[in-house]
Amino acid sequence: MRLATSILSSYVYAEFVGCALAFLPIMRAVHATDRDPARRRSGQWMRRFGRTASRLNPAWDFTVEADLAPKDIATRAYVVVSNHESQADPFLLCFLPWDMRWVAKEELYKQPLIGSLMRAGGDIPIRRGERDSVTKMMDECARTLEHGLSIMMFPEGTRSATGDLLPFKDGAFQLAIRTGVPILPMALAGTHLCRPKGSAEIRMAKAIVRALPPIETKGMTAEDVPRLRDRTREVIAQALPDVRRRVGIVSKPDDAPKAATSEEGPAAEAAQEPSSTRCVGAPGGYRLSADLEAPRAAR
Repeated sequence: MRLATSILSSYVYAEFVGCALAFLPIMRAVHATDRDPARRRSGQWMRRFGRTASRLNPAWDFTVEADLAPKDIATRAYVVVSNHESQADPFLLCFLPWDMRWVAKEELYKQPLIGSLMRAGGDIPIRRGERDSVTKMMDECARTLEHGLSIMMFPEGTRSATGDLLPFKDGAFQLAIRTGVPILPMALAGTHLCRPKGSAEIRMAKAIVRALPPIETKGMTAEDVPRLRDRTREVIAQALPDVRRRVGIVSKPDDAPKAATSEEGPAAEAAQEPSSTRCVGAPGGYRLSADLEAPRAAR
């Protein structure tokens, strides 16, 4: 078993490097000619790279459930937030059928290959704990949202080693209220088994991401940030037990979803009952719910 895991890991890393070296010249050329302030074309190529690398990886079986995503996601900006389990998360999220610009810690940009890809992809760096960097990141995110492109953030701020949901930080919710755009919660599970935190091993695993109903921010002020943050976390927490069950992960007793409060209403209840309409059989084990097709430009 150990030998098989080592062979699999070696193949996946070699395949990743090969894909990166093939995509990087194209991505740099696209980035150099991308005049869109939101860097939409640059980001589309970054996601193409992620999807290609994932489809060539025999270890990971990804499922995307986008049934509950808003139908205007291709033309209206959202602050998209998800729980964060693994470095495999971005590869899973690349299959979401809409464009986004991502926020990532600056340390990743210092890695030779990963950093080059992220710069060419137009993602937004942040130095955690430094006010100037945070201000610059928030301003760039606001400009991106103003141009109609969604922003992707992990509000936990770090990966969860066990898959358990960590406390949320305020940044994503401050941004959503500042710009008046809705929050789009996502619940993912299984990626912590794809490449566990603190390990270089690539393992056979299934992972899933589910889009949940959006949460409007119109009329909210800075005083509403804690309430919006906690409500979003609760919506994701309520969805996680069923999402985990879909990939064969048994939730702990205290993970059982609570009944939706009057404030969360039907949206939280709906988050637990996605449509069963599916389109199965795309390369690399990728499955996309049929209700929302990928925009043509992003394919």
